[in-house]
Amino acid sequence: MAKNYSKEDIKRFAEESNVKFIRLQFTDILGTIKNVEIPISQLDKALDNKMMFDGSSIEGFVRIEESDMYLYPDLNTWVVFPWTAEKGKVARLICDIYNPDGTPFEGDPRNNLRRVLKEMEALGFTDFNLGPEPEFFLFKLDEKGQPSLELNDNGGYFDLAPTDLGENCRRDIVLELEEMGFEIEASHHEVAPGQHEIDFKYADAVTACDQIQTFKLVVKTIARKHGLHATFMPKPLFGVNGSGMHCNLSLFKNGQNAFYDQNTELEMSETALQFIAGIVKHATSFTAITNPTVNSYKRLVPGYEAPCYVAWSARNRSPLMRIPASRGLSTRVEVRSVDPAANPYLAMAALLAAGLDGIKNELTPPAPVDRNIYIMSKEERLAEGIVDLPSTLADALTELKQDQTMIDALGEHIFVHFVEAKEIEWDMFRTQVHPWERDQYMEMY
Repeated sequence: MAKNYSKEDIKRFAEESNVKFIRLQFTDILGTIKNVEIPISQLDKALDNKMMFDGSSIEGFVRIEESDMYLYPDLNTWVVFPWTAEKGKVARLICDIYNPDGTPFEGDPRNNLRRVLKEMEALGFTDFNLGPEPEFFLFKLDEKGQPSLELNDNGGYFDLAPTDLGENCRRDIVLELEEMGFEIEASHHEVAPGQHEIDFKYADAVTACDQIQTFKLVVKTIARKHGLHATFMPKPLFGVNGSGMHCNLSLFKNGQNAFYDQNTELEMSETALQFIAGIVKHATSFTAITNPTVNSYKRLVPGYEAPCYVAWSARNRSPLMRIPASRGLSTRVEVRSVDPAANPYLAMAALLAAGLDGIKNELTPPAPVDRNIYIMSKEERLAEGIVDLPSTLADALTELKQDQTMIDALGEHIFVHFVEAKEIEWDMFRTQVHPWERDQYMEMY
């Protein structure tokens, strides 16, 4: 059931749980969690939306001469961190960012997603649901408490202990998440050594994005208690699978799944096919948003189960999009290219805008590709109309800048600051001299 907490509820919860500090949490443009921590004595002020912070110090927010920003807590995001001290618990409220004049700040990724959701509602849909599947690696900490490159296990897909030495850590993560209200559906070792996945129940897009951010915080916190470092870096190791965050998407109208139609061959509605067509149309240009780091493109290569090509299928797992077998209320489109470095609020705004463009313009998707695309030649792919995803962050940014639908999905403020930050990132990578180059060329030349 949807929560509908009041200010009085929050104050009661705080007293009952012996909460002494509250973290007012938000997310910057790059997807990094930020927070302003206040003592319990300031709770009333926070609940009255009067807590201010310096927006000029946050990546992609505002200039120093317009720095005052206000935190508006979403009361339904109240949660007490279970691992904090009994003598003084710490709670969390996720906030939206507002300007001093009381208008939503256009550089706030959470507010921006809400804006795109209003466009969805104008088309008659009531819900956009997301079921994420975030993957991560566990590395041992060194004697100084810094992350090493030493994995804590040699397990493989669905392995059990003793091979899977991350099992106890993963179990503790699940227990903490459940205590915080998550409904965990599955928890298992992934394909690569040291790689793990924990899946939680789908929710509306804003709630699911909040959960992704909370999930990352919990995973990192509990891993450190086990002497481990958890990373959501897409490809921390060469030669093994990278980490993805498959996104299961569905549109609803008044409690009914708008993607389901039992009278068609695939039991997929016209709306679903149009949504798929929109994803196909914009896939190369939303990749900069769903795969936002230099490292993301080390994962999007053939041979490691990550999608590299724009196609869809109801049967195989090599294309960008897969249609899982469940039907009825569970009918959904799984977008497999997204990685866990993505800012979830921006990624969902982009994917929703792409799908809605397909619906608004009644686009027809290409035929599904049921062959293994990884073993097709380039000529065979071209004959099927299958294009490649961008191979570098630079290529992805070029595609993004040419797609007005994706620019609109981000809004002008976020688009400009996101591209600026990512072009700086690419230029730093491009001009850096890497160990591989010295290994290859130092003696040869």
